[in-house]
Amino acid sequence: MKVIKEFKDFAMRGNVIDLAVGVIIGGAFGKIVASLVADVIMPPIGLLVGGVTFTDLKWEMKAAELVDGVEKAAVTLNYGNFLQVTFDFVIVAFAIFMFIKGMNRLNKKNEEAPAAPAPPPAPSKEEQLLTEIRDLLKEKK
Repeated sequence: MKVIKEFKDFAMRGNVIDLAVGVIIGGAFGKIVASLVADVIMPPIGLLVGGVTFTDLKWEMKAAELVDGVEKAAVTLNYGNFLQVTFDFVIVAFAIFMFIKGMNRLNKKNEEAPAAPAPPPAPSKEEQLLTEIRDLLKEKK
């Protein structure tokens, strides 16, 4: 029973819940960015390079052949898919960078308005009494 209680305490901590929310929102954000890349950014780029879809780019190292009536697939180096994934990564990284930059700017504005310094605390009754005694002793000299 102690293990179950410890697990419950661990799972209900704020950091674990924050992490879970972050992962879920990150997954949704990743889908948005993936759609942005695939549906909005890549079609114009493909049009600029002659209507080529990057994922279709490949170098055929060995042609397909027919052996005993069975076709063996060609051996290809699919560099277009690598380019597509690289573009996706760069765009996702840039989107996250801009998001974090905006968050930092908002946090910086909140930090720039510091509260006025608190006035020094009033002296305690003991300090006041000691100050009066000191002043009286100075007057007697």
